[in-house]
Amino acid sequence: MRCKAVVSSFAFASFLLSSAASSAFAAPSDDAQIRALRLEMAQMRKEMMGQISTLKVRLARSEATAHHAGRAGTATTAAENSRATRRVITSGPVDPSVQFAEPAPGANRIHLANSGTPTSDRGDIMSWKSFKAATASDEDVHVGGMIIGFPKGRFTIASEDAAYALSIGLAFHEDFGGFFNAGPRRGEGRGAFNSFTSNMRRLRIPFTFRYKNFVAAVTPDFGANHNDGYVGLYEGNLNYTGLRNTILTVGYFQPRVTEEDSESSNDFFTLERPSITDMVRNIAAGDARFSVGALHYEKRWWIAGYFTGQEWGHRNASDSSSTYYGGGSGTTMDSQTGATLRVAGRPVATKDWDVHVGASGISAFRLACNAASSTSSSATSCSRSTSFGQRPEFDIGEANLAATGAISNAKQVWAAGPELGVRWNRLLVKGEYYHVGVQREGAGLKSAGFQGWYGSAAYTIFGTPRMYSEKSGAFTAPGVKDNEEFNPALNHWGALEVVGHYSVIDLNSNLGDANAKNVIRGGQQTVWTGGLNWYPNRHFRLMLDFSHFIVSRSEQATNIYGRTGNSVAARVQAGF
Repeated sequence: MRCKAVVSSFAFASFLLSSAASSAFAAPSDDAQIRALRLEMAQMRKEMMGQISTLKVRLARSEATAHHAGRAGTATTAAENSRATRRVITSGPVDPSVQFAEPAPGANRIHLANSGTPTSDRGDIMSWKSFKAATASDEDVHVGGMIIGFPKGRFTIASEDAAYALSIGLAFHEDFGGFFNAGPRRGEGRGAFNSFTSNMRRLRIPFTFRYKNFVAAVTPDFGANHNDGYVGLYEGNLNYTGLRNTILTVGYFQPRVTEEDSESSNDFFTLERPSITDMVRNIAAGDARFSVGALHYEKRWWIAGYFTGQEWGHRNASDSSSTYYGGGSGTTMDSQTGATLRVAGRPVATKDWDVHVGASGISAFRLACNAASSTSSSATSCSRSTSFGQRPEFDIGEANLAATGAISNAKQVWAAGPELGVRWNRLLVKGEYYHVGVQREGAGLKSAGFQGWYGSAAYTIFGTPRMYSEKSGAFTAPGVKDNEEFNPALNHWGALEVVGHYSVIDLNSNLGDANAKNVIRGGQQTVWTGGLNWYPNRHFRLMLDFSHFIVSRSEQATNIYGRTGNSVAARVQAGF
């Protein structure tokens, strides 16, 4: 009724202005003042007509909502109330062709999720239906049939029906810190164990291009190595999301395997993954791995499987030191092929409890075959080998202390193991175990076996605690709601959590074998880590970790007799 009264008032005022204008035009005087008055009244009439058009849109929308509510017999929902109180951006005179936070009736809108958890470190792939139904927007702007907003905290431009969209994100991880009491023993190499240095661990800019249920994700990474100065590709893939709770993917991608690897790096407990999950994922998955496969999720279960090939750049000799895990080779005559499979269940899902159980398996069933020299064009044979090595879970350019060296005559590599996680209110505890096997061929050669495990815990002191993500089959970071964002004047402090983990990898195999070719002494590495994570809001995080590591002797020049040490590391993180 108020809208009708306002429309009527504007119409009556417009009629009076029209009459006044007609009288002014009929006056015999034609001096400059009357001409100015005529122009002013015409401009006022134009502006009022624009306001009347806007009010008519609002009135039509209000009547449609009231009619729907009357038929359903329900009260206005909380979501509608939140839309009624959203912030409106306005500037200058009203133009009916430009609408601010006031779409035409029935238009689809883009909204910012209110969970308060950090954004993803990769292209956010969702169905067209989910994209259109993104809720609780802080603000969006409608200009000439386009929507500009921040669904799930990521800058997005979309058509009014959300069929076309472009999203641009950011994953910024700057690490700094150093090692102490980690020096070598007599006769050992020192290694790159800096007392203080820094590393741009990740600097990804995810670009997501959408046409309805078809989505292309391209994410360059300007922090693609252990040391600053390299640029790489994190992902470049095409996806179809038209099947319920299903994503089909082809291209360079990070296949989801292990619970830890299924989390976004923006959600990690500590700066780095536990060593065993990092080692397992790189057998036939990891960043920018060619993949063809799918994932499907429900409230209680999750499954994903992918056929995989080489990593991006791994047939390029110039890339031998610039990609994150070992780089490429210009002598590759036959690329690697493999596969991953992960299944997870959620037998308990309540407000205070979540129980996660799962299993992951991965295999490189045909390793890359490389010629002996760079003149591979004239080579008549090649050989297949593999190797494993891990840093002490702080990545600022330091050397591997636990490492197997090259394992020759390797035919296949595989790994498998269980996952378990339990959340009770603000406390989350989880862990995984994996066995890694290397099948070798050749006279007298035995298969090699390695293993590793970890246990982690996180307690959210204040803020929204870590919760379970059905879409990733893993746990998220703590959340910061809009009314909890850091603001000392209001006694708001964001979210704070204390974390810790215990991590072990054993890279020794066949130590007592009489055949020296079967003996692999890679060492056993144990890492204890504790830390604090502070989230002033959903987009920023500060991390502080302390680690103590113990590594038994290996064949590395930096670890002939066994080595221990400590590290202190910090990260400043931004995600959009």
